[in-house]
Amino acid sequence: MNTSDSPVAVIGAGPIGLITALGLVAHGVPVVVFEAGDELSADTRAGTILTRTLEVLDRYDALGPVLEASLRLDEIGEVDRATGKSTGSVLTSALAGETRFPFVVNVPQHELEPVLASMLAPGTVRMGHRLVDFAQHENGVTLQLSTPDGIVGFEAAYVLGCDGGRSTVRERLGAEVTGHTLEQRYMLVDLVCDLDIAHPRDYPYLAYFGDREEWMVLVRQPHCWRFVFPLAPGRDEPGPDELRNKARHFIGDVDSLEVLGSNVYTVHHRVASSWRDGRVFLLGDAAHLITPMWALGLNTGVLDASNLPWRLAWVLRGWASEALLDGYEAEQKPVAVHGSGALAEAARAVMDRRSDSVAGWQDAMTRTLLGVRLGADWSMTRTGPLRVGDRAPDLRVFGLRGPVHLHELCRDSFVALHLTDARRRPFIPADGPAGLRQVVVSRWDAPHSDLRSHAYFDPGDTVRERFGDVVVLLRPDGHIAHIEPWTAHSWQSVQDRYLQEVRLAG
Repeated sequence: MNTSDSPVAVIGAGPIGLITALGLVAHGVPVVVFEAGDELSADTRAGTILTRTLEVLDRYDALGPVLEASLRLDEIGEVDRATGKSTGSVLTSALAGETRFPFVVNVPQHELEPVLASMLAPGTVRMGHRLVDFAQHENGVTLQLSTPDGIVGFEAAYVLGCDGGRSTVRERLGAEVTGHTLEQRYMLVDLVCDLDIAHPRDYPYLAYFGDREEWMVLVRQPHCWRFVFPLAPGRDEPGPDELRNKARHFIGDVDSLEVLGSNVYTVHHRVASSWRDGRVFLLGDAAHLITPMWALGLNTGVLDASNLPWRLAWVLRGWASEALLDGYEAEQKPVAVHGSGALAEAARAVMDRRSDSVAGWQDAMTRTLLGVRLGADWSMTRTGPLRVGDRAPDLRVFGLRGPVHLHELCRDSFVALHLTDARRRPFIPADGPAGLRQVVVSRWDAPHSDLRSHAYFDPGDTVRERFGDVVVLLRPDGHIAHIEPWTAHSWQSVQDRYLQEVRLAG
């Protein structure tokens, strides 16, 4: 059987599994999602989607319905619990020069999952299919699944384990999980109360109440307020009356507090030793369990779902060798270990008042929204000029029919941007290796010639001023694959670099 004859199997219909499936569909890869449960999760869980995740959803043609179900916000605030006064805010409008989405959104996970699932074709998500085992062979993976009708087999090109912290896929791979689990647990409760009219508080829609003795995160959801606070080791789960009293301790007295739902969860910083074995991969919580402080749980998993689908598409189309898939773990594991994990530890220190670096908190939080660099030295903080591994700023240029943004140009292609003078008619090949486009970006509109269909207008030199006089190669996930000073022969060097990137040469 040829690999391309079989769909990719995604195990788990949580947010990461569903977003990964949407990414595969966006790249034209057939996919089937297998979920052990009979219904999507109804648990009270993750609720904030950061800017970088919004960009990924947009690239996968899934953003509109998610925004309809969500509450948008442009301020993330910190409040001193003892005084009730603001100690600083992150205003996401600071990102307006970086992205088309300078905001974050709040939506409960149990409301997000049905929205994501509804965007997949009927029959793509198969409920009540629990993975039992799998066996790899030369051209694919044979799955055994337990269903209401008994054990069934399924042939997949690849298997993507998005089945959470207790991943069956990870267990069958024999991957070890290292790290630590906090004795402290977190309590999450959804409450209906009027903080707008009868008892206006004017809190930011995402507010962190820091305190050395007791902290709390307040999240405004579309239909309620969500409270998150720590539970001491061994502490029993609070009942409804205690939860209401706890909320009043932070927000003051209100007429009515209705408990909609609650959940207690354990806080981890644990990472799988290996994220790939042949045709089987781990994503999301199956690969890394990161505390959800600063929304680093679900949103870190979405970075996995951004990195892997395009790689699989290139391999399945025959545009890249299997070696391209090695880059997934090499890039994303540092994100979990040195990026999200380190920031989660910093977040707890700030909330516990073990660290008073408000300026550092604001900078880290702002950069967390985008996740701007990949690679062995991966960092949330951007310093200096743009370089390989950075997420490219989503700047606007103009094509023949109107405005377009850089991330739109590379949605399903590598794109080489030649930042040079279009009046000089630089040579740009009309074709080349599959999966690569080359274009000129210039403040001088291209005169009518063969170049015009390969040129974009950059009024004010906005893009060139950001990147310099270079040629820059963008990947389908919006990250910079290569950058070098521009010369008349850059078209050839960037083509050679692309072939190296997809492991077809060099």
